[in-house]
Amino acid sequence: MFRSMMKSKIHQATVTEANLKYEGSITIDSDLMKASDLIAGEHVHVVNLNNGSRIETYCVEGPSGSGIICMNGAAARSAQVGDIVIIISYAMMEDAAARQYQPKVVFVDKQNKIRRPAYA
Repeated sequence: MFRSMMKSKIHQATVTEANLKYEGSITIDSDLMKASDLIAGEHVHVVNLNNGSRIETYCVEGPSGSGIICMNGAAARSAQVGDIVIIISYAMMEDAAARQYQPKVVFVDKQNKIRRPAYA
């Protein structure tokens, strides 16, 4: 049996941009992507704490140290600059591995800088 498990998340990031004219996705500071074990093109859920929306999209790597969290394309309709979001990725795991797996969780400040180390 396989289980769908939370692999990683960026907790309470602040949306810095919303770009409706882009083809789609969410742009994330590459430092945050590395810390949360996300790669370009990876499927993520974005949960907006301000309006309750929950969307699915994919990651695009943004400049290192920029703090960018940019909702692109149709995703830009689900968040405004300043909204607080949780970005979650999932992975399929065999039952035994799922029971031992520890997700990577990255906590950020209001400028999307890592405020305490990610834990695994």
